[in-house]
Amino acid sequence: MVIPAVPAFFRKLFYGLIILTLFSCNSNSQNNGGNFVPPPPSLPVYSVSSETDTTFQVYPATLEGITNVEIRPQVNGTLEKLFIDEGAYVHKGQDLFKINDRPFLAQLRNAEASLHAAEGTQVNANLEIEKISPLVQNKVVSEFQLKTANAALQIAKSNVELARANVSSAQINLGYTLIKAPTNGYISRLNKKQGSLVSNADPQPLTVLSDVHTIRAYFTLSEQDFINFKKQYPGNTLADKLHHLPPVSLLLSDNTEYPLPGKIDMVDGQFDKNTGAITFRANFENPNGLLRSGNTGKIRLSLKHENSTKVPQSATLELQDKVYVFLLADSNKVHKRTITVEGKSGDYYLIKDGVKVGDQIVLSGFDRLQDGQAIVPVKGNNTVVKK
Repeated sequence: MVIPAVPAFFRKLFYGLIILTLFSCNSNSQNNGGNFVPPPPSLPVYSVSSETDTTFQVYPATLEGITNVEIRPQVNGTLEKLFIDEGAYVHKGQDLFKINDRPFLAQLRNAEASLHAAEGTQVNANLEIEKISPLVQNKVVSEFQLKTANAALQIAKSNVELARANVSSAQINLGYTLIKAPTNGYISRLNKKQGSLVSNADPQPLTVLSDVHTIRAYFTLSEQDFINFKKQYPGNTLADKLHHLPPVSLLLSDNTEYPLPGKIDMVDGQFDKNTGAITFRANFENPNGLLRSGNTGKIRLSLKHENSTKVPQSATLELQDKVYVFLLADSNKVHKRTITVEGKSGDYYLIKDGVKVGDQIVLSGFDRLQDGQAIVPVKGNNTVVKK
């Protein structure tokens, strides 16, 4: 049997159908691959808890001694002696400076001489009255002369009082030539040297004496911080709140903590109009003199939070001044939730609003997570996996 030859037209048609079928199969395979849905990511979740915790608020502070006295001369003269050196510790009543006293000794002697002369005039006035009185009684002289003698006596007495006042003034000025320490404390820089001319009109004091056995730290709160302060601490009045305040800590300029606690004992009577802040004062005992006037530091004020809700900072996302978490909901889907932070303790945020105890949030790996997306929660420490 002879098979007839297939025309070339039909052969080309047959081969074209085969190629079209193969291309269609390949295209379907690619389309199925494009619609492939990846599995939900496996992410760790954290179960929100509550604990009693303490947070700290830090405020810059300036330190001053309980007494800072400017030592100034009360009289003009030449600085003759310096009994102390810069940085020395002195006691109340100790000699500090000596001004040349010779001019003041001369003034005192002059005043004493004037007093003696006035006292002599008074004696003469008394004698004149004693002489005239019997003559008036016997009507030898007129009563007018007795009145004149009495007036002269009154003038003499006034002159004596004036002379005594001049003596007292001269003694005071002489005493001012020896300058003594008004309190215990440390001597600051000496602005005048021996032989310098000093005056009570000098713009700078001779030195400053600082009593630093107690140090006062001054710091300020803004108006909003002051409102929060009154809300956060117990007490009906501001005095009650200060009484119940816990001790405060002082952080020095190198961020080390001063070993002794302090106590806030004063709030300024009004806000500063320029800064809108109000000043607080805390006292710290300074028995070893480690702190000095002019030091700076930071006041650390503690606040206790009872049963506070807390979440790790690493589980939060900050966008446009708001803080978010991804809350695990039904069907293991996550929802973006805004939270309100009231404080910070270590690596945790203390939460005022937004989540509650027992809620589960995504702990990490949420950088590309979308609201409403499903995940596979991974069980870890302090976590409960939703079924």
